[in-house]
Amino acid sequence: MNKKTSRIAGFWYLLVAIFGSFNTMFVDPKLYVSGDAAATINNILTSERLFRLGILSILITTICFLFLANALYKLFKSVDRDLVRLMVIFIIASVPGAYFQMLKFAPILLMGSDTYLSAFEPVQLQALAMTFLDMNKQGVFITYIFYGLWMFPLGLLVFKSRADFITKALGVSLMVGCFGYLVSFLEVYLPLNYPAITSLWMTVTIIAEVLCILWLFIKGPADQKPALFKASSQPAMEIITIK
Repeated sequence: MNKKTSRIAGFWYLLVAIFGSFNTMFVDPKLYVSGDAAATINNILTSERLFRLGILSILITTICFLFLANALYKLFKSVDRDLVRLMVIFIIASVPGAYFQMLKFAPILLMGSDTYLSAFEPVQLQALAMTFLDMNKQGVFITYIFYGLWMFPLGLLVFKSRADFITKALGVSLMVGCFGYLVSFLEVYLPLNYPAITSLWMTVTIIAEVLCILWLFIKGPADQKPALFKASSQPAMEIITIK
């Protein structure tokens, strides 16, 4: 039973990784031109379908994340019920971050053909659209707090689920990797100017998550033996015989 549940969790985690990276690694680098609002807006308008697919991929990622939370809860509840509840809380707390995606529709709406938009110059509309895109980016970094925090109890659960070295090392790497998201958040909001450290830590985070997906498919946590009830040393009933 554990093996099947582990593979289901691995499947949902894989979908989270695929859809989450589609927007981050393919759509945004193709459309966004740093420091050039006109070129960015032009790329979005000429590749609107791709832009919309990027938004959709984030929403699908959020849905898959919730299914992952459910699968991981079933998988690890016998390991440590309090830890797995904490992990699920952090996952659910990240879900409202998907609402920031509505801000990404600003370029399509502002650069549309509605008559009331004629009150603004094209340059003003481009600047306003970029402002909304930047607000979306800032909002996404807020969700990095919870993307990081959920990995720490996950690492502890993995660490406690088996006694072998590989599982223990994976658990530690997940706990260390959780700070990759937190450092990325701090770099934007403090701000901290340590891009090399952030990049290195995020690399550790990504590797830990990829290894966790493989571990869920191949190994997973050990089957937890149900607690055995101690046989009572006293008879359930005493038979009193009267001589």
